[in-house]
Amino acid sequence: MLFRQLFEKNSSTYSYLIADTDTKQAVLIDPVIDETESYIRLLNEFGLTLKVAMDTHTHADHITALGKLRELTGCETYMGQQANSSCANDSFHDGSEVVVGKIVLTALHTPGHTDDSYSFVLNHEGQQYLFTGDTLLIRGTGRTDFQNGSAIDQYNSLFDKLLKFPEETWVYPAHDYKGWMVSTIGEERQHNPRLQVKDVIEYKKIMDNLNLPNPKMMDVAVPANRACGNL
Repeated sequence: MLFRQLFEKNSSTYSYLIADTDTKQAVLIDPVIDETESYIRLLNEFGLTLKVAMDTHTHADHITALGKLRELTGCETYMGQQANSSCANDSFHDGSEVVVGKIVLTALHTPGHTDDSYSFVLNHEGQQYLFTGDTLLIRGTGRTDFQNGSAIDQYNSLFDKLLKFPEETWVYPAHDYKGWMVSTIGEERQHNPRLQVKDVIEYKKIMDNLNLPNPKMMDVAVPANRACGNL
């Protein structure tokens, strides 16, 4: 397996390129349109065919590269079924498998940040990878105050789904603003301040009082991303 974590600095977004080295087929998670040239370069350097590009949710802080990558590579584009995206080739739901060569990613519906938020699980050679989108961040969690977000739903996604994974499971989020690249479920259980709550009521109180400004690109990014990045 080939695995690369890629970073877009303006929105502090992580994208993930995962490829089966036998078939040379690849999947790209949460691509950013401004980095399209870099993605194409990597694909060409490694001799990869991009089969699938997909988003963990409808992003509000950057424009997705789904449409542009489909135009340039002929790849399939996927989003969660709750996104109601008419431009995506297909949608995934809870339990769906995205298969690229011998790579199998299992979709988990983890709403809360948005109602169409998903995480993906990958098992490879005894190691479990968890791509958590904006649901679980490193020492944080995604805000829940727009796009049908819900602190209660997010609490359930965290405590009933993601935190049930083994402690050694690697956690790869869609963003980090401190430069941290990877964590584990065990680290987040122990050190993530948002997870040190006694119940859903306490969690909701924390999330309801963050008072964060809207993302700068929200008014442009959300409608564009519902159209796979086409402005």
